[in-house]
Amino acid sequence: MKKTIHVTINGREYEHEIEPRLLLVHYLREVVGLTGTHIGCETGLCGACTVMLDGRAVKSCLVLAVQADGGEVRTIEGLAEGGQLHPVQEGFWVKHGVQCGYCTPGMIMVACDLLERRKAPTVEEIRRALDGNVCRCTGYQHIIEAIQYAAGKLKASSADERGTSSGAPEA
Repeated sequence: MKKTIHVTINGREYEHEIEPRLLLVHYLREVVGLTGTHIGCETGLCGACTVMLDGRAVKSCLVLAVQADGGEVRTIEGLAEGGQLHPVQEGFWVKHGVQCGYCTPGMIMVACDLLERRKAPTVEEIRRALDGNVCRCTGYQHIIEAIQYAAGKLKASSADERGTSSGAPEA
């Protein structure tokens, strides 16, 4: 028995009839065609499949697509706006937070969630946020530096919007 779901993904509305047992990660990749969300362990341990669901980071291999019905999903494809990388994406580029890149979309989505809640997280807070995401290639230091870079960039941009700062974040 199929179920019709309505989901907003990266600002665009979708309606599909799906099997109730379909995981959100498979829905995003196979039904919607957004392959930036990676499939890793399929047990919730690696975090490669992390997306934002209703404003919070979730491992999409642990969420049924029907659970997103009526919700809002943001994937890695929905971060850049107007040809400009999101500050977290830019931070991963500038600070070399990427090696093979497989874990990167999930890491970036977790970092976005963290920076939505904490404007200037400590290194310990960043490490705690990343605890559910595994990278087999790096020692995490460049990833932490990328998130710190993004926090500085976001802080500078919000200060610029208020008219209180004119400087860019330090590299």
